[in-house]
Formats: sequence, C-alpha cells, structure tokens
Amino acid sequence: MKMKTRPFDPAQYLDDETAMAAYLSEALETNDPAFIADALGVLSRAHGMTEIARQTGLGRESLYKALSPEGNPELQTVLKVLKALGLKLSAQTAAAA
Repeated sequence: MKMKTRPFDPAQYLDDETAMAAYLSEALETNDPAFIADALGVLSRAHGMTEIARQTGLGRESLYKALSPEGNPELQTVLKVLKALGLKLSAQTAAAA
C-alpha cells in the first residue's frame, strides 16, 4: 500500500508574531535573497495573502509572484509586507551574529 503524503507547508504553523519573527530571522541569516523572498511569501500566506494585499495596496497576484523563490521584490514591497505582518527589520553588527 502506498503512503499518501502532502507537501510540508510552514505557513500552517506560523500562527503568531513571535513565530513569524523567528522564521524571518532564520531566513535573513541565510543571506539568500530567493529564500528570504520565499519566507516573506510563506509569512504572507500564513497571515492571509488577501489581507496583506489589502493592507499594502498591492495586487494579490503580484505579491504571490514577488514573494516566491523566483521573485525579486523591491525594498518598498518588502517594507510594506513587513508592516502588514506586524514585523520590522533591524540591524546588528556582523560580529554579533
């Protein structure tokens, strides 16, 4: 008998701002732009892409495209999405990381 599986979707487990912040922090640590864009997409899906689109004034489809591993979101888009998620970027010295 074949076992049926479904792809893992981290968006199902990111149900509060603390979990979302931790997920994004880990993505930022990779310094991989594609992974970071995808992580923002996962967070947006967890929060509700329609709601993120409404709060940012951006189109839902354009958000899906920009916040995918193949996407390349503009900084303005990233900042709008983070604000809608209740998150913000901060900086620290590389030595502290």
